[in-house]
Amino acid sequence: MTTSQDRPESGDPQPTRGDLVPPPAGEPTASGLLGQAIGGAAKRAGLDPAEDATTGHVVWRAMGGWRGIAESVLPGLVFVVLFTVTGQDLVLSLVASVGLAAVFTVIRLIQRSPAAAAFGGLVATGVAAALALFTGRGVDNFVPGLITNAAYGTGFLVSALVGWSLIGLAVGFLMNEGTAWRADRRKRRVFFWLAIAWAALFYVRLAVQLPLYLADQTAALGTLKLIMGLPLFAPMVAVTWLAVRALYPRRAEAPGES
Repeated sequence: MTTSQDRPESGDPQPTRGDLVPPPAGEPTASGLLGQAIGGAAKRAGLDPAEDATTGHVVWRAMGGWRGIAESVLPGLVFVVLFTVTGQDLVLSLVASVGLAAVFTVIRLIQRSPAAAAFGGLVATGVAAALALFTGRGVDNFVPGLITNAAYGTGFLVSALVGWSLIGLAVGFLMNEGTAWRADRRKRRVFFWLAIAWAALFYVRLAVQLPLYLADQTAALGTLKLIMGLPLFAPMVAVTWLAVRALYPRRAEAPGES
C-alpha cells in the first residue's frame, strides 16, 4: 500500500534525473529487462526525456526526419498507386514496393548510417509481399500490419490494466528510476492513461482497417493505412513527450528556480 510519504505533495517539484534513486533491489528481472529494451529503443529514436529538446524536434526525430518518412510511406504508396493504375497487377506492385524498400536499405548501408529501421521495414515489406504472392490476394499484403496493430494494442492495454505500463517501464529506464515510479500515484496515473491512449490508437487502426480487409478492398485499405500511420503517430508522440516532461521537469524549469 502506498503511504502519504510515498506520494509527493502537489506543490513539491518532481525529482530531476540526478535526484532519482536507483531501482529497489527487489525489482523484478522481467520488468527491468522489458523496460531496458523499450527504453533503449525510445532513446535510439530520440525520445529521451532527459534531453534538452523541443517537442517538434523530438517528434521529427521519432519519425526519422525526411528519410524516415520516405522509408515509411513510399513503399506502401508505390504499392497502392501501381495496384490501382495497372488494373491490380499484384506482382508488379509488390516488386516495386519491395525494391524501393531494398534501395533505402542499401543507401543506408553505403552511407554507414543506422540501418535498423530501414532493414526492419525491408523485412516487413518482404514478408507481407510473400504472403500476398502466396495467396494471390493483394489485400493480404496488409495482414502483418493488422497483426501488429492487434499485438501492440493488446500489449499496451494489458500493461496498463495490470499496473505495469509499458510507457512507465520505458521512462523508468531512461530516467534511471527503475520501477520506483510505481510508488508515485501521479506517475502511475499518467503512465496508465498514456498506455491506454497508445492502445486506443492501435485498436482504432484495427477497427477501421479490418472491415476493409474482410471486404477485399485493397486500394482503400492501403490508402487508409497511410493516412492512419504517421499522421496519427506524430501527435501521439508529442502528447506522450509533453506528459512525461511534465512529470520530470528539467532542474532549470523546476518551480521556484530561474
